Amino acid sequence: MTSQRTRDRLIARLQERGIKNNEVLSVIREMPRHLFVDEALASRAYEDTALPIGHGQTISQPYIVAKMTEILLEAGPRQKILEVGTGSGYQTAVLSKLVERVYSVERISPLQNQARERFYQLKLNNIKLKHSDGNWGWEWYAPYDGIIVTCAPEHIPLELLKQLAPGGRLVIPVGTSQGQSLRVIDRQGDRYEETELDPVSFVPLLSGQI
Repeated sequence: MTSQRTRDRLIARLQERGIKNNEVLSVIREMPRHLFVDEALASRAYEDTALPIGHGQTISQPYIVAKMTEILLEAGPRQKILEVGTGSGYQTAVLSKLVERVYSVERISPLQNQARERFYQLKLNNIKLKHSDGNWGWEWYAPYDGIIVTCAPEHIPLELLKQLAPGGRLVIPVGTSQGQSLRVIDRQGDRYEETELDPVSFVPLLSGQI
């Protein structure tokens, strides 16, 4: 179930759904998603679906990973990306193949430790991790020319807007369990331009650390 044919079927599905960025598609084709889920779910790793990873969290659907990554890179190459919500590390790993450096924060320590092991196994050396509340971002390395958030706050955290560089882009799901939408915020000087895209469904962005 982890064969190249299975992966190729996933890529065909993503293309059918409108993903056009060949670099993004190539990285997703090569990325061993089965390493980012529990062994019992490995046979479903290349389905276009979200899967549980424990602690009430999920590994995002490949289409959503591809879509958010494509949107983030649309306006040109990004050097330094902040990711809020490391989770399994799958989105982080995909980004690490497409940008110079990824800074990723995660509030759930066991998930972060598992992700770190996966990055080591895959020799992904351009990722920095922090155990922290995602609402705070990671001010030490700011500003970022791209920020991607893999969990949904009810409102966009002000700290993330502050840590976005001029010319930078933030891709974030916003809303509640009653409804969420994907938003894109582009910073032009001191002005922030917000675009609302498709309805989505993400786990909530929670405060605190565990």
